[in-house]
Amino acid sequence: MSSVLLLSILMLSLLGIVLAIILYLVAQKFKVFEDPRIDQVEAILPGANCGGCGFPGCRGFADAFVKTDDITRMFCPVGGNDTMAAAAAIMGKTVEAKETQVAVIRCAGSPENRKRIVQYDGATSCKIATSLYGGDTGCQFGCLGLGDCVAVCKFDAIYIDPTTLLPVVDEEKCTSCGACVKACPKFIIELRKKGPKGKRIFVSCINKDKGGIARKACQVACIGCGKCVKTCPHDAITMENNLAYIDFNKCKLCRKCVEECPTGAIREANFPPRKPKIEAEVQTEKTE
Repeated sequence: MSSVLLLSILMLSLLGIVLAIILYLVAQKFKVFEDPRIDQVEAILPGANCGGCGFPGCRGFADAFVKTDDITRMFCPVGGNDTMAAAAAIMGKTVEAKETQVAVIRCAGSPENRKRIVQYDGATSCKIATSLYGGDTGCQFGCLGLGDCVAVCKFDAIYIDPTTLLPVVDEEKCTSCGACVKACPKFIIELRKKGPKGKRIFVSCINKDKGGIARKACQVACIGCGKCVKTCPHDAITMENNLAYIDFNKCKLCRKCVEECPTGAIREANFPPRKPKIEAEVQTEKTE
């Protein structure tokens, strides 16, 4: 009996050794070489796995970064220029610094500016609400305020203002990953150049209805009058489908369009308060 047991143990051990050798040979035959620089690049990435770079996670970005010959089009919005410079150094390359961007809400349709005409009583989701109707105001383009953008933000950089019922972006926390842009079914969120000291000018409206209809739905809607286009000395504003758009690469932040806009649809951010016109005129006369 003991000899049978001993023989069984011996056979099983021999079988295990044979299978281990086979597995080793197969592993050696089909092993895939991975560039060790992928691990190095991944190590310096922020690990947010937000997808803002266009790849499924930081590992995917690091893999693509190491394998591509042209790294100029690759950028980690969360890590920013410092991270990209460090990653490029691993590859023995250099990259040009890119302008910092920030998410901008292109709707100012608060309850004060945009009256509610219907009551929505459904799932708290912009995506679902959009599939059901145009919105609870006369503007079918405006923000629904149900917070899809808030739900997808991994950096706690956006919230719904309880008074305006509109999203508010925390510029210090925003990494411009673009998750909120993709989540918004109304396409009211845009990544724009953050600008010097955070200064930027943009049209806070995406309503493409004709002027009268747009103004009836929202007091601060763009009515497509074109005054801003004529005023801009830098050809930074275009008009398409009754809606003005400011090219942030051409805008010189002169603010002339802000003053000219009859509805206040063009907004300026992080500028110092304007001086009263009378005081400004007196100062101008003194300097002359």
